[in-house]
Amino acid sequence: MSEPLVDLGVVTIPSGALVLGMAGSIDQWPEHGDPLSVRATAAAQQGGGHLHEPADRPSQEWFCEAVAVPAASDRPLKVRAQTWDSYDGPVITLLEVDLGLPWPGAPGGESVHLGDLPIDRCGMVLGDANALDSFVGLSGESIDGLADVTYWGKYEDDAHACFGGESMSQVDGRRGPYGRLDLPLHEAHELADQIRDWLSKGPRTGLMVGADAHTHFHLLDRAGEAHPLLAGQIELDGARILRLGWDPGDHSMRHRGERAWDQVYAVTLERAGTTTLLRWTIPAEADNPE
Repeated sequence: MSEPLVDLGVVTIPSGALVLGMAGSIDQWPEHGDPLSVRATAAAQQGGGHLHEPADRPSQEWFCEAVAVPAASDRPLKVRAQTWDSYDGPVITLLEVDLGLPWPGAPGGESVHLGDLPIDRCGMVLGDANALDSFVGLSGESIDGLADVTYWGKYEDDAHACFGGESMSQVDGRRGPYGRLDLPLHEAHELADQIRDWLSKGPRTGLMVGADAHTHFHLLDRAGEAHPLLAGQIELDGARILRLGWDPGDHSMRHRGERAWDQVYAVTLERAGTTTLLRWTIPAEADNPE
């Protein structure tokens, strides 16, 4: 018996071209040719398609991948998922977006296969093609001059007594790492250096320290920390975008290797009455013949 679909929120697509792509490379498309918006708009105008870079290399060598489809530009589009309990909790086995458009084919038409996508270990981004041209990725510069400092592991309580900070919430209400959020960049780096210096004088090992600039990637990651499916949303250039994270244990056991090891999953257009849905189907382990 299938699990019921759960709501993940909405995305808004002012350009009329929706993109589902790998979060770790969503900002790298201009390095290889036309911006993502140009490629995605062209694919959407043809009814949808699979985008990848390098465009002229074998599929095992692709490192930028996305699917682009036409979508309604005048309303929020609901995003839902079907889940399955994997190694450390629930994971997505079906992602579904109501595109807000009529079914383009015959009333009895079959689904349209657009391509296959791997699950990026950095997560997946769903959003407007034009807005995603402005996306600042994992290794980018802070968009607002701010950063977050977090620390966790052995000696975290001792470090907290010395340096303060709040406990970050995580999935299921568990206490996450300690942290100080929204610090000016120079203060964040100074604090991280102070904690590392304190560790070295102990000597203390086993405490991890991170100073994360406010990139769009990081803010989406932060927004999804307490969500069971690691789903976070932010506004970007007038559009609402969504990032989905994947449980590290599930990714390591079921999706590791990604495109190079043919760990890819079908993206389709489906008819639901008179409307069109985008679906990404990721079989649960019990349904996977491998």
